[in-house]
Amino acid sequence: MSDISKNGGFYGLGIAPGILETLDTLGFNEPTPIQKQSIPLALEGKDLIGIAQTGTGKTLAFGIPLIQHLFQKEKFGLVVVPTRELALQVSESLGVVGGKLGMKTATLIGGESMYGQLKSLRRNVHVIIGTPGRIIDHMENRSIDLKKVTMLVLDEADRILDMGFAPQLRKILSALNRERQTMLFSATMPESIISIAREYLKMPVRVEISRSGSTAKDVTQELFFVAQEQKPLLLEKILQEYHGSVLVFSRTKYNAKRIAGHLKALGHMASEIHSNRSLNQRKEALEGFKMGRYRVLVATDIAARGIDVDNIELIINYDLPANAEDYVHRIGRTGRAGSKGHAISFARPNEKHDVFSIERFVRMSLPVSALPQLPRSLPNNKVFRQVYRTDLDRGGINRQSHSRFRSEFRRGRR
Repeated sequence: MSDISKNGGFYGLGIAPGILETLDTLGFNEPTPIQKQSIPLALEGKDLIGIAQTGTGKTLAFGIPLIQHLFQKEKFGLVVVPTRELALQVSESLGVVGGKLGMKTATLIGGESMYGQLKSLRRNVHVIIGTPGRIIDHMENRSIDLKKVTMLVLDEADRILDMGFAPQLRKILSALNRERQTMLFSATMPESIISIAREYLKMPVRVEISRSGSTAKDVTQELFFVAQEQKPLLLEKILQEYHGSVLVFSRTKYNAKRIAGHLKALGHMASEIHSNRSLNQRKEALEGFKMGRYRVLVATDIAARGIDVDNIELIINYDLPANAEDYVHRIGRTGRAGSKGHAISFARPNEKHDVFSIERFVRMSLPVSALPQLPRSLPNNKVFRQVYRTDLDRGGINRQSHSRFRSEFRRGRR
């Protein structure tokens, strides 16, 4: 094992030698703050509440104790997450470490066949990762017995409740053996989470890496007050100034599709994830964004859960989120693992109250920037419409036409 591991890092946290060797082989030499504080407590068998932003290493913070617990006691673990994308990301992350040690997982999510999931469950899996609805489907089908669960993880618990899964979550919790260990992770601690913790956790230890509602320290923030009809113009202007990967948030799936369509018609390599897209389409969009095939990804809040992509340069809140807590989740997608990031929000002049709600929640004022000079409109001629249709129908773009209307955009012509 490397000197880094022996003299510090994960060494000394109570992790089993075999897992330490695997971490070292994979290049995990230095734990993040949430991992350093959570792992020893979890390995002692304590119930745990972890408050940390997205991108702080929460998956390994519960994953390492989960792997060690299951191999020592030959028991069964359950990880409940809010969305399919997050379930797949957690499954992949656990597989990187646990898979090398022989750990078997099953991922139970909607949009995939029950039969395939039943086949996975018959392999005597150690851990189930799933969304509330599909877990309940399997409970009712009697294909899983939650009484066997000895370690439970609720990941992004605030989002589970925000998405309306409180009844399903309580049904799952009621079906579990009371003699279990529970770890709850959340970026915020609303009263609904506190109520769940009081009812279902046993004297939990609280690990708080950042204050509930605080934003990532490596993310700079900026706000533009802009009329709705000028948002596409401002978006294009910003995309000309930034050259890295960009994640754009829309409040609705219809607007996400429209924004992505406009961006593609303007020549940007863009894709979208929202609930109207199939699971395979969402996987392709996310994988393309990770690999650089798409520079811009447009997402709704629900679909964005589980986006685990490093080095996103810029977050754009094209629409303000429906609630202030979502603002924290959104901008936490950049500035991860010590890298710098920037978040820009578009607010209509009549949304000052929404801005104030966000500022009150994050305990800071959002710096307001003056609008740059914008053209009168995006191209709205026959060429633009034809390219837009071609892009949507074929996934391609006529480069000659693209150059023409981009030039028109820069000159501010119709």
